[in-house]
Amino acid sequence: MNTTEEVWKKYHANLLAFIRKRVNDKVAAEDILQDIFVRVHSRIGTLENRSRLESWLYQITRNAIIDFYRSHKPLEELPVWLEQPQVGKEETNRQELSLCLAPMIQQLPKKYRHAVQLSEIEGRTQKEVAEIENISLSGAKSRVQRGRALLKDMFHDCCKVEINTKNQIVDYIKENGDCKFC
Repeated sequence: MNTTEEVWKKYHANLLAFIRKRVNDKVAAEDILQDIFVRVHSRIGTLENRSRLESWLYQITRNAIIDFYRSHKPLEELPVWLEQPQVGKEETNRQELSLCLAPMIQQLPKKYRHAVQLSEIEGRTQKEVAEIENISLSGAKSRVQRGRALLKDMFHDCCKVEINTKNQIVDYIKENGDCKFC
């Protein structure tokens, strides 16, 4: 037995069965078998002891299966610290408009500015705002609401905002180009 064709006829069925026991994908097993016979064809002249043909074929087959698994190694997921969340247009709009708020808050009358800063920026409850400002709870609620209303007016003087049903900013347009806040 000296030709690749003869080796194919005698061993291909057994080698394919050997491969399919180790590789669950039928098409991949056939591809591996073809790759093995390409190797056999190109190297059969280097085989010195023809009596060792069968062990040589199985060694080539084992190596081909190892190569297959190495090349099909599952991709590792990116570490969490490397992943970057995609920022949607709504989030971009929200971030851009939030930059306008700080200068607007600074323009509020002092009693409303301080109440809004405590409530909206620092996240304090209105009861805490009342204690810090040394006013009644209803007085604190009134200052926060009045401050929000003034901010809303300033915001609408500056920009036209499109809001969806989920109360998210879909888009905005600056009303006048010389808005001193945005």
